Amino acid sequence: MGKQARGSAKQPAVKATAATAAAAKASAKATAKSSATTKPTTKPESRLAMVRRARKINRELAELYPYAHPELDFRNPFELLVATVLSAQTTDLRVNQTTPALFAAYPTPEDMAAAVPEEMEELIRPTGFFRAKTKSLIGLSAALRDNFGGEVPGRLADLVTLPGVGRKTANVVLGNAFGVPGITVDTHFGRLVRRWKWTEQEDPEKVEAEIATIFPKSEWTMLSHRVVFHGRRICHARKPACGACPIAPLCPAYGEGETDPEKARKLLKYEMGGQPGQRLSPPADYPGKPAPALGAG
Repeated sequence: MGKQARGSAKQPAVKATAATAAAAKASAKATAKSSATTKPTTKPESRLAMVRRARKINRELAELYPYAHPELDFRNPFELLVATVLSAQTTDLRVNQTTPALFAAYPTPEDMAAAVPEEMEELIRPTGFFRAKTKSLIGLSAALRDNFGGEVPGRLADLVTLPGVGRKTANVVLGNAFGVPGITVDTHFGRLVRRWKWTEQEDPEKVEAEIATIFPKSEWTMLSHRVVFHGRRICHARKPACGACPIAPLCPAYGEGETDPEKARKLLKYEMGGQPGQRLSPPADYPGKPAPALGAG
């Protein structure tokens, strides 16, 4: 069923970065460079300068998050597809806490296609919008059974024909289950690339198209993970931790958040803040703590 995903197959060894060391490094780097950080001038940034800045940000994020990965637990393309559909309007953590029981009850598309809706609704209730999601999951499972031999297809054109599967979900599956490069424009990705002035577009497909012209195709999938990781950990929507951000000198929005290094460090989340991540079964190179199971203290 295609290449196994980062979270479920053995990956090339990546030197794990201790969470506390990464957070300290980010803060120290931001502090050391803070004197060089200035508000953007009135002179418009050229396209070439923006592309160079964007690629440098990507390199900085790769250094900060060498362990970036999809934050949904899964063991095969079908589980990733289901988990991604469930992740709409909820957190990856809540999905990861919900899917063990779901996949135990319905391990294959054939099993899920035959599910009693009311029984599935109870299993996925914690993810919200459970009636609509149940309809999508049963529908996409039936389509996989009837149209694709019970296998998740590895082409975007096929994936988007499945109920409840749009371009964003298809790119998640392609990039992480099949190794097909794709840019995943979720809420975090969209707001950060606009904050960094890589694009002014609001429509996800237009954002995807513009960002695709800035980076080589080989970077698309990991770029998506790095940007989302940064948005969840440091560059928050309401109060970015600017004073603990290693890319502050490259950010035209520097100063919108907390610039004091000590106060900014208190805003760091997940492994950067010494807290559990979102996956119950994170990759081996993840430096943080696994998330707790549903109902665990």
